[in-house]
Amino acid sequence: MAGPGGMRRGPAGAKMRAPKGTTKRLIGMLFRENKWYLIAVVTCLIICSICGSVGGIFMKNLYDAIELALVDRSAGWNQVLTLIGIMIGVYSLNILCAFIHTRLNAVVTYKFLTNLRNKMFERMQKLPVRYFDSHTHGEVMSHYTNDIDVLSQLVSQSIPHLFQSVITITILFCTMVFYSLWLTMVVLIGVFTMLIVTKKIGGRSATFFLSQQRSVAAVEGFVEEAMSGQKVIKVFNHESSAIQDFDRVNEEWQGNAYKANKFANMLMPILNNIGNSLYVLVAFIGGTLLVLTKGQMANLSLEAVFDSGFTTAMNVLSISVCISFLNMTKHFANQVSQVSGQINAVVMAQAGAARVFQMIDELEETDEGYVTLVNAKYDENGNLTETKERTGIWAWKHPHKAEGTVTYTRLAGDIVLDHVDFGYVPEKIVLHDVTLYAKPGQKVAFVGATGAGKTTITNLINRFYDIADGKVRYDGININKIKKADLRRSLGIVLQDTNLFTGTVMENIRYGRLDATDEEVYAAARLANADDFIRRLPNGYQTMLTADGANLSQGQRQLLSIARAAVADAPVMILDEATSSIDTRTEALVQKGTDQLMQGRTVFVIAHRLSTVQNSDVIMVLDHGRIIERGSHQELIAQKGKYYQLYTGAFELE
Repeated sequence: MAGPGGMRRGPAGAKMRAPKGTTKRLIGMLFRENKWYLIAVVTCLIICSICGSVGGIFMKNLYDAIELALVDRSAGWNQVLTLIGIMIGVYSLNILCAFIHTRLNAVVTYKFLTNLRNKMFERMQKLPVRYFDSHTHGEVMSHYTNDIDVLSQLVSQSIPHLFQSVITITILFCTMVFYSLWLTMVVLIGVFTMLIVTKKIGGRSATFFLSQQRSVAAVEGFVEEAMSGQKVIKVFNHESSAIQDFDRVNEEWQGNAYKANKFANMLMPILNNIGNSLYVLVAFIGGTLLVLTKGQMANLSLEAVFDSGFTTAMNVLSISVCISFLNMTKHFANQVSQVSGQINAVVMAQAGAARVFQMIDELEETDEGYVTLVNAKYDENGNLTETKERTGIWAWKHPHKAEGTVTYTRLAGDIVLDHVDFGYVPEKIVLHDVTLYAKPGQKVAFVGATGAGKTTITNLINRFYDIADGKVRYDGININKIKKADLRRSLGIVLQDTNLFTGTVMENIRYGRLDATDEEVYAAARLANADDFIRRLPNGYQTMLTADGANLSQGQRQLLSIARAAVADAPVMILDEATSSIDTRTEALVQKGTDQLMQGRTVFVIAHRLSTVQNSDVIMVLDHGRIIERGSHQELIAQKGKYYQLYTGAFELE
């Protein structure tokens, strides 16, 4: 939360412009994933467009048939009935194709959106930690909600309507030109007017719709932070301040939404009135020409020019043509209005697609490693060999391409940082020339004030970030050569911030190793001294946890996190303030469990409570990214330096 001063603004506030090719890429992806469905949908839309456009032709022929019936009753009424039967068949086909394309389009839309969400989530899992350092949770969630919603509207409504409207406009235009060139020119003048209005008003509306979309993302981000920080807001009595901040963000959204919808709501009535005026104008001009010329010099038709010559062309316009043309004029204007009305949806969808594609196109976490972690066993000659069985022996599988050989090195937990420099941003180094050695089975503790660089060191061992200079070696292997997944599989981690997922207690512990048996889960819980409180829960290990384990105390959540690390049974353990949320009595119990967990493992411990690090083999004291003291508890006490001051209370950790 940004607090009373204002909300944190990130990249979501940046101006959104869809890069060139966004629409083409979107349509291409849509077609590749749903080729045959789309072919069927397009076919149905074309048939619907043709069926919906024959009304004008029907009106002309029907009027001509009625005129014939006045002269020849039998022949005329037979023709009328035939035309009515044909139109019943045409409109029935229209209804059938509309039903089919609506059903198929729903399948296409939600299949496409499902695949798109899968792509987004798959890419999100492969993004480096840096990405989430620079993007708020609300902004990321906005991709899955707002951006997907506007794409849903585009695929399910806008694209089919635009395609059908374009086909209908083309058919109507050709028919109108065929019937009457002069009246078609009158219609084109009206359409040109509609396009100018659309450009002026629709352009301004589209701009504010983009701002509205950014504002919605900002509102979602604010609400997400307010929900996660609700206890902090209440503790510090910042409810009023939070309401004021939210009102400001919400009013910004309201302003953009008001302006966007104001212009959008103006556009359609104006276009409809232009269409009505055009209808009246065509009726007036057509009727005037009929009356003044008595049908002798009423109009010029392309049909007459090419088929009957210019002289006959002067006699083409008739009452039936005028009636048919009026019907087509109304339909033509409506189609142009529909196309104009979809502009805002298309612009918003372009911006949403651009944001989605930007996330999908984010560079994945790079991994040039080729050394993997495998289960191993000793053969009859005492050599390590790979096995699929879980033997409790881990080995690094190191292929040597030049020689075409593979060597196996038993994982021992020997970790070395050699003159390491690191900064989260290149211009600000936070670790300076850090050198440390963690021998197999050693317990190495980091002590220092907040921001001294303790957690940063463990982040580098995990390769959440890559170092700027120096080397990090694991059993003599540069960790850049180890595949990240295998590197992290060798590390069991208990973080200060516990994350529990929606699911049972059993499932949350098993998250440490998905193939763990129930007995192994129980053993891990007993090791972390979590078994007792778990069995007192309403459904024991099958108790459902929601909202990050909100129905548990902070200490209980931490115990589950420790049990999760225990079931992973990793060769190296990292405990980042693992007991910070546990009371002193529980800490003593957990300490016994973690001592068992640490046996035979290299362990890194970060703690503010010095009582938890006294039995460490080596204690590193950090200050502003530098190791200023190192040694055992007794050695550091004897030095009477910073650690001595911390231990005796002469100096307190910040």
